[in-house]
Amino acid sequence: MYSNILLPLDLNEESSWKTALPVAIDLARHYKAQLHVVTVLPDFGKSIVGGYFAREFETEALERTREALEQFLDTQLPEEELNVKGHIAHGTIYEEITSAADKLGTDLIVLSSHRPELKDFLLGPNAARVVRHANQSVLVVRDN
Repeated sequence: MYSNILLPLDLNEESSWKTALPVAIDLARHYKAQLHVVTVLPDFGKSIVGGYFAREFETEALERTREALEQFLDTQLPEEELNVKGHIAHGTIYEEITSAADKLGTDLIVLSSHRPELKDFLLGPNAARVVRHANQSVLVVRDN
């Protein structure tokens, strides 16, 4: 039923993958699907904000994110039988998730959602927008 599954996550926020990762792994195993793990490096928003950072900041941030993603994949997904690929996107979080899902030909997005707390209101809108705008089925795994 599913051949390509996308798992978006925030490498700095364990709650973005703690409950969704096991579900994505189980689905990938069951369907013998390729699992795409994507993390999004947010953009600065307005160009005036970018002026406060060194010219090479973006390149260095992308490289650090690539290293962190590789380490995450090595420690959290070391299983040989899984077909896993890591991806880094840069831009608006929900737009990059839906764009990656389209470009990679995924047929399911598995993402975490949280019980509302003050800090979660910053993350919650991204999950809601992915659900509303994705062309794929979206499985939202609720945090306990």
